[in-house]
Amino acid sequence: MKVAIYSRIIEETERGEVQQLLNELQRRKIQPVIYLPFYERINNVFKFPQDLLFFSHSNDLDESIDFLISLGGDGTLLDTIAFVRDKDIPVIGINFGRLGFLASIGKEDMVTAVEALVNRTYVADKRSLIHLDASKPLFGEVPYGLNEFAIHKTDTSPMIKIHTYLNGEFLNTYWADGLIVSTPTGSTGYSLSCGGPVVFPESGSFVINPVAPHNLNVRPIVVPDDNIISFEVEGRAENFLCAIDSRKEIVDKNVQLAVRREKFNISLVRLNENNFLQTLRNKLSWGLDQRN
Repeated sequence: MKVAIYSRIIEETERGEVQQLLNELQRRKIQPVIYLPFYERINNVFKFPQDLLFFSHSNDLDESIDFLISLGGDGTLLDTIAFVRDKDIPVIGINFGRLGFLASIGKEDMVTAVEALVNRTYVADKRSLIHLDASKPLFGEVPYGLNEFAIHKTDTSPMIKIHTYLNGEFLNTYWADGLIVSTPTGSTGYSLSCGGPVVFPESGSFVINPVAPHNLNVRPIVVPDDNIISFEVEGRAENFLCAIDSRKEIVDKNVQLAVRREKFNISLVRLNENNFLQTLRNKLSWGLDQRN
């Protein structure tokens, strides 16, 4: 078995857990394939097996890779989308971050997680992606994301007008700082912080959610994800921001944009005892009386 490992950086207080993971992989005779820039930052800190392999690009990951382990928070896991792409490599998120909606497996459960991979006792949830089509190339080889696509004004520029269409039919003009189109997975991210609803991962929908709308009667709307959502942007500034997950580009307001559901899914691994409702209760403290 081969397992790729991706991370940005590990804090000194977390080194013991990472070494524990490496030791457990070695004990189970699992071949680690380490993200090379990450290895170059930590190679003098950890004890690695001698037969170590590396990857730097999506092309370095082939069908021989059984899983990809993300060490970090949700942002780190979102990075892995650019490596996994349509290869159908399941991603396991070990939470070294703060909240951990996507990286839902705690550091204390790493050994249990490795055992679940070996014994095939995990659950792989299929998560839909959002794809951007534009009249000029944007976001290189990865014009898609797991959480959301967002349009936003640049810095302190005045609000923008975002004319929005569903399958070519006019939906609304949003006078706002921006607009989010979220996948079900992303409904617990940026969209949630802007007042959007929580949507179950398997619901097959998009959430269209304005950022600081000028009209108070404008509210988030949930639409089926078989719609193509297109946009025309107006504003005093010549440019605006486009973002997919944690990646962003400055775009001329004359560029035509549309989003749709990506043709492939991403598999997120969870342990059998964890599910979406448990994650909501644990991460959002639902059902707990905070007065005590």
